Amino acid sequence: MNILLAFLFLATSLAGCNRSDPIVLLQLHPKNPDIIYVATNDYIYKTRDGGQAWSNLSQGMSHSRVIAMAVDPAYPATVYAGTKGDAVYKSHDGGQRWASMRAGLDDATISSVVNQFLFDPIDAQHIFIATTMGVFETKNGGEQWVKKMEGMKEVLMVVTLGMDPTRPSILYAGTSGGVYKSINQAGHWEKVNNGLVPPDMVKTSRALNVTSILVDPYEPDTVYAATLAGMYKTTDGAQSWRRIGESLVDQMIVGMVLDRTRRGVLYITGRDGVHRSDDGGATWEAMNRGFSTTNVRAIAQSDVNPKVFYAGTNRSGLYRSQDAGETWESMPRVGGG
Repeated sequence: MNILLAFLFLATSLAGCNRSDPIVLLQLHPKNPDIIYVATNDYIYKTRDGGQAWSNLSQGMSHSRVIAMAVDPAYPATVYAGTKGDAVYKSHDGGQRWASMRAGLDDATISSVVNQFLFDPIDAQHIFIATTMGVFETKNGGEQWVKKMEGMKEVLMVVTLGMDPTRPSILYAGTSGGVYKSINQAGHWEKVNNGLVPPDMVKTSRALNVTSILVDPYEPDTVYAATLAGMYKTTDGAQSWRRIGESLVDQMIVGMVLDRTRRGVLYITGRDGVHRSDDGGATWEAMNRGFSTTNVRAIAQSDVNPKVFYAGTNRSGLYRSQDAGETWESMPRVGGG
């Protein structure tokens, strides 16, 4: 019996050797297409040759899991990492060395989760972060953080932030209880849940978990909100929302990208793979040719070539599409273990 159990354990271990570590986030270099950062459940990795080889960048950080990353658009050698349990880290040399940047983040925030970074397009030293303890702002590249939660009374857990690229003073916050909007760069927030959260659920803190919120660069009053209970869209600056994507089999949406060069084109990801809409969310098409598993946790569009996309999966590693998602090819394995 013991021999049989040992054999089964060995067989299971060998079978798992071909599986890649889950990829929970992707961050592309804004100017060099060969440089890609990914984070798994355990480590950060970087490639400098388009994915042929990967190096572990987690030295100097705690063992806290990395949830969010961002590359400084003005100085791409500067990289930020947000963690689960150890606040924010910053690197000035492309991730080789890291420094903790937690001044102004209270003890509760340090032990929480940093979900996303958002740069001011006018000033890369001006950054907002979404955390499970609210929104924080820095005006000096992370040297000092200030909490920005005035008006956001009902909920503290902020999962995602979106900024109007044509009017950077306008921000949207996706939270565990719906969406908030600010027209003065997080100086004050107003709840904008009309059509998004059912009236009988408004007072519940977990009425709707928003996972991604993006402002259409072509039509800035159009905003998309991906949630764990479906897709929503507003065309009037969040005065009202309507449900879209009801034809999607899986309504648990974990990632979203707006195509930066094609009006009305967006991609979403989840347990059912990648889906694309070419008409602002009215109709959807599965874009899963080439995947060996369809649990896609992260997606990113190249800043250099708009037809190139990357997708990180839960089981089968990293994939690349060079035809805007029509087909996907597996890339060399990231991580180990």
